Amino acid sequence: MDGLIYYIEDEEDIAWGVREYLQNKGFHVEVLGTAREAKAALERKLPSLALVDWNLPDGSGEQLCRWIRERWKELPVIFLTVRGESGDIVRGFENGADDYISKPFDLAVLHARVRALLKRAGKGETARLSCGPLSLDTGTMKVYWEARSLPVSPVEYRLLEILIKNQHRTVTRQSLLESIWDSSGNYVNDNTLTVAMKRLREKLPQPECIRTVRSFGYCMEEVET
Repeated sequence: MDGLIYYIEDEEDIAWGVREYLQNKGFHVEVLGTAREAKAALERKLPSLALVDWNLPDGSGEQLCRWIRERWKELPVIFLTVRGESGDIVRGFENGADDYISKPFDLAVLHARVRALLKRAGKGETARLSCGPLSLDTGTMKVYWEARSLPVSPVEYRLLEILIKNQHRTVTRQSLLESIWDSSGNYVNDNTLTVAMKRLREKLPQPECIRTVRSFGYCMEEVET
């Protein structure tokens, strides 16, 4: 597991607002609009935490929560739903939820509840960052492609860390230059950045996950395996 959150929600306005907020806090959030999509994603890759709406187009959140609990007893689950009656809240917990938040809710409160639940579960939200098969363990500063470790230099690691935290957004070369220090504590110059990026791409099984935005910067994106 890593800093990945699945948000099972069919109302796009709510889903994308939550996604944007939590991603700005360092998470990667994947929005899934149906229980079927959620089950397929869960069987493909486990997240750090699941946010589940009660009313889904192809079933109920409580059914999905029971399905999750039958397979992964330790996966943290939070209900996010308009159903705020005490009976619904009790049913949510009875079906395996770890927390229950009624709509409308404050995004800062949601973030705090997510962090608290991950802390209790021993899964700090920044312990591992991921973009598709590429992941970073921020505790050990190791890089993995699926289960395989990739040898990278400190500068290359820092490049990946910045890009993966800003995945799907372009990071300017100037921003990278201002953020990256070499092991001696000196700023990395423009030529060193170019060389480091070239070497980093040579080490990645799918280097196209780092896209060059001509004359501007770089953008990390998921690529199909």
